[in-house]
Order: sequence, then C-alpha cells, then structure tokens
Amino acid sequence: MIYHSMLMRTRNLFFLFSILLNVVLIFILVARVRNPIIKEISDEQNVDFAQNSTVEKSGEVIGEEIETKEEQAIVAKVIDGDTIVLENGKTLRYIGIDTPEVSQGTECFADESTEKNKELVLGKEVRLEKDVSETDRYGRLLRYVYVANTFINEILVYEGYATAATYPPDVKYSQLFKEAEKDARENSKGLWGKCEESKEGASEVPEVLKTGGEAANTSGNWNCSTNTYNCTDFTTQSEAQNVFVTCGGRTNDVHRLDSDKDGRVCESLP
Repeated sequence: MIYHSMLMRTRNLFFLFSILLNVVLIFILVARVRNPIIKEISDEQNVDFAQNSTVEKSGEVIGEEIETKEEQAIVAKVIDGDTIVLENGKTLRYIGIDTPEVSQGTECFADESTEKNKELVLGKEVRLEKDVSETDRYGRLLRYVYVANTFINEILVYEGYATAATYPPDVKYSQLFKEAEKDARENSKGLWGKCEESKEGASEVPEVLKTGGEAANTSGNWNCSTNTYNCTDFTTQSEAQNVFVTCGGRTNDVHRLDSDKDGRVCESLP
C-alpha cells in the first residue's frame, strides 16, 4: 500500500515536471520566432533612418553648392580714375561715376584721380558686384568694386576724385553717389576745391540718361548740357568729332574733348 502511494506520487511529480518542461520549451520557441521579426523591423527602421539622414544631408550640401559666390579678381593695371584692367586681361569701368579724362591731354585733377585709384586697387584683390548690364558697348565690364569693406566707386566720389554720373539701367547706388558728391562739393574736396570748371557746373548733380551703360548714344541724340563723354567712350576719332561739332564745337566743348583747343578732338583714337 505504501509502495503504491509512493509510485503514484512519483508519477504525479514526473507529470508536473513534463508539463513545466513543455511550457519552457514553448516559451523558448516563441522567443526565437519573435526575435528575427523584431530584428527585421529594427533593421528596416534603421535603414529608413539612414536614408532620411542621407536625404537631409544631401539637401544641405546642395543648398551650399547653389549659394552665389562673390566675383573676385586681381587688378593688374589702372588706366585712369574710373577704369582698370584685371589680371585676366579684361577692362573694367566703374559704374555710376566719372573722373577727369587722361586719354586726350590731361584734365584738371586727372592725375590725382588716377593716382588715388592706383592707391586703392592696384595689385589688390577686389570684389566685383554687377548691376544690370554686363558690359558697355566697348566690351568693358561694368561693375561696382570693393577692396575689403571699402566701396571704391563711392569713396572716389566722396573724397572728390570723381563725380556722380547716372547711367540707366545701372542705378542701384545712384542716390548714394549723389549724396557723396554733394558732401564733396560742399566741403570743396578734391576737384571741387581745385578745378574751376567743376565749380561752374556744380549747380546740381548731373543726371546722365543713357541706356545699357553706354557712354555714347548711337542715335545721334547727344547730351550737350553736361560733361558726359570721355574720349575712351568712343571707338573712332570721327565719332568723337561728330559729338564735339553737334554740341557746338569750340564754343561749347562741355565734354572737354578738345584739350589742346585746336578744334580736333580725341586725336589718339583711330
């Protein structure tokens, strides 16, 4: 009887042990099945995150690449107060200003303006800013010029080495140049304190209405009321002579093209 009771207890324990073992095995199997799924989901999320990060980074790089870069150049030569030659051989005319002429004779304050321009830019790296026009009719670049934080166009007018001259459509800083000229004139700076011709024509800041940054008007409607043209603004001597005669010749050489007063202007031109 005792033996039978012990046998039944042993069987019951074995049965319970078997049940527990099966539960453990089932748990292990379920865990093994779930882990690859979880890992796969996690891997997919990581891939998505990596792709999104790549897209974001790619967007940032593209954004940097499309930023407009400033135009830089080295000044190799100074022709006069408002015209320079860059290291790449291109000639550049300052926008919105005019300096005394040196190509035909020497106008009042021409040497000083040229020397000042050399002091400011010769051999230096300059930053170039375009307005509307790329070049004038002679192929010269039209730009605002900076050396570091110095605005060359403005400083030449402000210190009396140049006058303001508005050439539409390049008029971004025309008001700034007019104000700079007004200050220079009122304080007799530079040419305003030395040149009688500048004083006589200083009743108002000249507003030269020309198109496309052109210095000469090929239609024949020349500006004969203010000093507008230099010899460098013409391609031939006959073109300059035509303007001289049209505006009144020797009796009204408003552009000061006939420096030696012989009636023949811009004799250095072909």
